[in-house]
Parts: sequence; structure tokens; C-alpha cells
Amino acid sequence: MTMALSPSSSESPAGASRGKTLAAAAIRLGALATFAVIMAYFALTARGFATPFNIVNVIEQSAILGILAFGMSVVIIGGGSEVQTGGIDLSLAANAGLCAAVFATATNAGMPAPVAIAATLGTGMLVGAVNGFAVVGLGILPLLATLASMNIVAGIELTLTENTVLSTSSPLLTVLSSGRFLGISALAWVLIAASVIVGLVIHRTPVGLRLYAVGGHPEAARAAGLNVGLHVWGTYVFAGLCAGLAAILIVSRLSASTPGTGELLLSILAAALLGTVFSRRFVPTVGGTVLSVIFIGFLANGFQLLHLSSYWVSGVQGALILLVVAVTSYARPQEH
Repeated sequence: MTMALSPSSSESPAGASRGKTLAAAAIRLGALATFAVIMAYFALTARGFATPFNIVNVIEQSAILGILAFGMSVVIIGGGSEVQTGGIDLSLAANAGLCAAVFATATNAGMPAPVAIAATLGTGMLVGAVNGFAVVGLGILPLLATLASMNIVAGIELTLTENTVLSTSSPLLTVLSSGRFLGISALAWVLIAASVIVGLVIHRTPVGLRLYAVGGHPEAARAAGLNVGLHVWGTYVFAGLCAGLAAILIVSRLSASTPGTGELLLSILAAALLGTVFSRRFVPTVGGTVLSVIFIGFLANGFQLLHLSSYWVSGVQGALILLVVAVTSYARPQEH
């Protein structure tokens, strides 16, 4: 009887592995199918949703979220996607708000555009460097370190702006807000360029491969001679750079620095985490992040065209985060 059960027991792991692989593939295909169904529903029910003008408009509006989502995705790649201890930067949206205030203040002070840009990007990267030091140097969990940083940065922004709108204008902002090339706005071109550059770096250079190694298997990466701490620290600095770039786009779109940028955090998290579902290994990819950003943009646009409250968008984004975390937590061990 033992001999009869022996083949069955040897086949069981292989059969389970195949079943788990199929389940993981079904999750990815289900996510793509859901995306297509929602887009089709809006196209049929929301007037003007599928027009070329509206599609281009959504892409333009998604530029800011896309830049910030790239920063979050890189932090997750380098720090690992485990929810409690993995890489995350909760201060990213607040950092963008502070950088926007710095850019508006510098521009209103008459500083040349290159100086204002340098000050803005430098501010974002400084906040990122502090986050990286807290995580790598002090060993604080990223969730807690960036949560504290978020509140500190938000307080600095309110002190700098006195909780008021800082209106500003400059030739650079005019080009970014109203400039067009080949019928596509400057904001959309920024998103396209950033997607190409970040995609090439993350997926086609040794830097990106090392980040995936550090985030996925830190002990193995350390054994291979990689400086894990330096790579993780670098992801937070990059996220700060993204915050500074997004801040310039925010000011160009609104012609001002406004309080409340921190409200973007939910959308940033949703875009970065949802992007993992569209990847083969349930880790962030640039393509998956872009697809998620566009999806969130169309979701908000469709609700707006259907005259539904914007609060529903936040509710859906929160539900997506919970669903993605649950699904990837279940599926990721299945692929190992």
C-alpha cells in the first residue's frame, strides 16, 4: 500500500505547482479583462469618453500621477514588495507639495528658471536622502520612517506657504501648461519621456537588475557583493527626484502651489501596487505602472463624465489597494 501511494505523493507537488501557476496567470488575465470591461462600460455609458480629445486629456492629467508612481514603484522594487517590511514611501505626495512650494517661492523671488528647478529637485532629493538614511542607517521600518517624514514635510510646507495658495508664472510654466508638439501637450510628452527613460534604466541596465535582486533576495544580493543599503538608499533619493519633477508639473498645471497635495498619496499607492498585478512575477514594472496610472486616470474621468461624486474614486482606489495586497500576498508564494 505504501508503494501504491508513493507515485501519487511524488506527483502532488508538481500538480500543485502547475495549478498555482495557472492561478497566477488567471489573476493577471483577470486584471486585464477587468480593465477592458470597465473601459468598455464607460465608453458605452459616458458621453465623450472614447473621443480622441478625452483620451489625450486623460493622459495629460495622468502625467503628475505617473511621475510620482514611478518613484513609488522604484522604492518598492529596491526595498521589496512585502507589505509590512518592504519598500514604501508614504512621504512622496507631501514631498511633492513641499517642492511645489519651494518652486513657487523661488520663481516669485525672481530666481532664474535653472536655479528654481535646481532648488526644487534638490529639496525633493534631500527629503528622499533623509528617508533613505532613516531606513538604511537607523534601521527604521520604511512604513514608520516615511510616515513620520510625511508629517514633518507637510508641516514644513504649511510653514513656508502659511497654508495659502502661492500663485506664480514664468515662461517655463507657460510652455509646460500650454505647449504642444504633434498635437500632444508638453505634460503628456513629459510622461512619455519619463516612461521611456525609467523603463530603459529599470529593465535594460545593470542598475535595474541589481534593484530587483536587492528587493527580491537581499541576502543573496549581499552575498553576491552588492551594496544593498546603498541601492535601497538610492531608491528613496530617486523618489525624491520624482517628487521634485512632479512638483514643477503641478505648479505648471495649477499656476500655483496649493495645499492638499498629500491627497495624491492614495492614488500613488494604488497605481504602484496595481502595477504589480500586470507583471509576470507580481513585482512592479514600468509598463505595469503606466497601465495602472492610465487606468486610474480613466476611472476618475469616467466617474466625472457620469456625474458621480469624486469620493467614489477614492473608495474604489482604497478597495483596489486592499484587493491587490490580498491577491499578491496569496499569489507570490505560489510562484516561488
